[in-house]
Formats: sequence, structure tokens, C-alpha cells
Amino acid sequence: MEPGSFNEAMRTALEEARLALEHGDVPIGAVVLGPDGSVVSADHNRREETNDPTAHAEMLALRAAARALGDWRLIGHTLVVTIEPCAMCAMAGVWARVDRIVFGAPDMKAGAAWSLFNIPQDERLNHRCDLVWGVLADECAGLVSGFFEGRR
Repeated sequence: MEPGSFNEAMRTALEEARLALEHGDVPIGAVVLGPDGSVVSADHNRREETNDPTAHAEMLALRAAARALGDWRLIGHTLVVTIEPCAMCAMAGVWARVDRIVFGAPDMKAGAAWSLFNIPQDERLNHRCDLVWGVLADECAGLVSGFFEGRR
């Protein structure tokens, strides 16, 4: 699939990411799309809000999708996230059996779906995910870099 086909979902993820700013979290948003392309769940980083180191946008969106569907196996689903998933979130996508992971901007310091590691496509694992990246990359990267510039 072409990166442009996920623009609408990425815009939804960006809306979620902006909500993270309200409670001082890194502005990263995630959406889980069903096989038909509809939004099953969406969330944003909530680590600061909840004092939970695992409260990444991807983890929260995957949990919500599994609850909504009544099944932890998200076969046929797509995880869309504004910034490349870290190792925890990339592996969660694999464990959830999503078909693909779509991200906006790479994370050269912690990315585990292309930059530092490629967990979703590691042939040693029992499930692999297709990857699509670069969807609204400049907007996704700008939101995070603006957040950190404001803190320096």
C-alpha cells in the first residue's frame, strides 16, 4: 500500500498526539484500523498523566482495540502511529498479530521498526508485519521536535 492511502488515519493520530500536550506527554498518537479501514481505537501517550512507563500511544490503542473486539488477535488490522514505534510497541504489534504498522516519522534514537531495529519483520519471530513509513512525516516529526525545543 502507498503511504498516501493512510493520510486520513495519520491525521487522526496527529489529533490524538496533540491531546498529549495537555498533560505534558510527548505528542505521539496511534490509531488501530480495522480490516475495512475504519477506526477501531485511538489514543495518545499518557506516561506523564498516569505515571505508567508502558502508557505509550501504541500500547493504549492496541489494548483498546483488543477490548473492543473481544480478541487480542488483531489479524487484518493496521497500527498507525505518528512516530516510529519503540521496541516495546513494535513487539506489541507483532504479539497482537497486526497485519501492518504505519508510521509517520522515523525515530533514530529509539525506533524499532526501521531505524535501530526492525522487530516487525524479524524472520526469527512467528509473525511479521508489513511496514509503511513516511506518512505525513514532516508534520509528525515537527510536532515532536517542537515539543522538545520548548523544553530546552
